[in-house]
Amino acid sequence: MAQSVWGYDSDNGPERWHENYPLAKGDKQSPIEINSKDVQHDSSLASWHASYDPGAAKTILNNGRTCRVVFDDTFDRSVLRGGPLSGAYRLRQLHLHWGSCDQHGSEHVIDGVKYAAELHMVHWNPKHGNFAGALKQPDGVAVVGIFLKVGQTPKPEMKRILEEIENIKTKGKEAPFLHFDPSILFPKSRDYWTYHGSFTTPPCEECITWILLREPIEVSSDQMAKLRSLSKNAENEPASPLVDNWRPPQPLKGRIVRASFK
Repeated sequence: MAQSVWGYDSDNGPERWHENYPLAKGDKQSPIEINSKDVQHDSSLASWHASYDPGAAKTILNNGRTCRVVFDDTFDRSVLRGGPLSGAYRLRQLHLHWGSCDQHGSEHVIDGVKYAAELHMVHWNPKHGNFAGALKQPDGVAVVGIFLKVGQTPKPEMKRILEEIENIKTKGKEAPFLHFDPSILFPKSRDYWTYHGSFTTPPCEECITWILLREPIEVSSDQMAKLRSLSKNAENEPASPLVDNWRPPQPLKGRIVRASFK
């Protein structure tokens, strides 16, 4: 398995990542399965706040492993603060993980429940200088995780991202993505679980404070099908659907998951 070609197939998938990325077998890996009975309610957990500048959105791209929206993070333009965090974290990108059908696709599992997809909003702590520096610190990155569930009344929020899918069908395609306020993707409830974990993709750095929102947002089956119409191959290669780009839950290894709600 060559360094650059990790993926989600049997020959280069999550079971084999540790061969090139030993951290993938670390003690603080993500995602995890959250069991309500083991969660500790922590009344000291504050509410979190995001103030995002819609002008910070730049591009949307298909990198062959996910669909990603990139934001300008050169200054404190779109930031997340509060909750389990100290200081302001800058929004850098958001991306999705999804399945080959509506019954699975999320990375985190809640009491045995898998959602159709999971959206990750990746923020970093500017006190560490730059994104690369933040990856080396336990408090370097904060990710807000939002579950997508298939329902009858899809929220219109995902529409903007899915409309652009036509322009980034194949790996390596990128399109302008301007004037987008990602806070429209938040569910009504601000309730969350939090724990210390890692990126769910190699090299799986253990620098993330996770803020997982309890309430999912709804998408339609058609919207999910649109995500699955992306190709993980480039334009000049045979089309191969980009699906099941999720990592299965990792061992908790003694970590405590805290909840902001009872």
